[in-house]
Amino acid sequence: MGKFVTFGEIMLRLKSPGHERFFQSPSLEATFGGGESNVAVALANYGLEAGFVTALPNNDIAEACIREVRGFGVDVSAIRRSGDRMGIYFLEGGANQRPSKVIYDRSRSSIAESGPGDFDWPQIFAGAEWFHITGITPALSQSAADLSLEACQAAKAAGVTVSCDFNFRGKLWKYGKTAPEVMRELVRYVDVGIANEEDCQKSLGISADVDVHTGELDSTKYEALSQKVLDTYPDMSIIAITLRESRSADTNGWSACLRDGDGFKLSRHYEITDIIDRVGGGDSFASGLIAGLKFHSDRQQALEFAVAASCLKHSISGDFNRVSKSEVENLMGGDASGRVQR
Repeated sequence: MGKFVTFGEIMLRLKSPGHERFFQSPSLEATFGGGESNVAVALANYGLEAGFVTALPNNDIAEACIREVRGFGVDVSAIRRSGDRMGIYFLEGGANQRPSKVIYDRSRSSIAESGPGDFDWPQIFAGAEWFHITGITPALSQSAADLSLEACQAAKAAGVTVSCDFNFRGKLWKYGKTAPEVMRELVRYVDVGIANEEDCQKSLGISADVDVHTGELDSTKYEALSQKVLDTYPDMSIIAITLRESRSADTNGWSACLRDGDGFKLSRHYEITDIIDRVGGGDSFASGLIAGLKFHSDRQQALEFAVAASCLKHSISGDFNRVSKSEVENLMGGDASGRVQR
């Protein structure tokens, strides 16, 4: 079995306690997280060989971050030490009708200032079977976008499967390029595409008659959207889309769909109440899908693994999905009672 490599920015996460507003009390909870590191940690938790690639400054905060990721069993040997700062994001947890809020402080971070030629991709992909990236890194800077494209091209040249979570982040695209201008080229190298309800529209410019703000989603409309994505990118073998019905900050409907050469597949639907932390939910789906495709030859089962894994993430605080393969499989098997296990 080969290594599963992810590449992107990991940040210091500073969250207000519980459901407090920013600085309602004079403290912030400090952890680490970021889309691609979240995927690497989850894959390692499922027993897969995972490696995380990024750039971090040479300081004590970055050292603590690397120790944290290494502690999950993720290979961090390809992390490059460069630049002067680590990105930060601030999180205020929402409740009921008050949404969660994210504020970024990641300009001129180590990864944003990295560019082509900074990483030895042939060495990184030696022995790898999978490479995962997101649409977040290309949004940071032109050099990071060029580096992301270089990484995908190198992965394809090495015969590695490439997955990309399109992950549109409107607050980040500030350097003069729109998301579709950059992402359309990068996605040409992607085998497995991953998106939420609006990523296809805002990251790729592929429109569909869907409204993500109603709290109710019509899955039939995603049959047409997913087909349109595969028609636009014929080298992409799978497109998976999460379907979140956001009834409030505490209650979401959760499911997903997948289209491949065999047709359209829709997952089981979960009604998630009393959400602990939904940040990282999309990353937990992405890692669940990657692992599910590894564990299951039946792609419907792979989709169910991804949805169950991401459902469980909503019960865990922090960016990382701290669940095991067996816990995901128990939920897949119908054990959703939450009874105490003795």
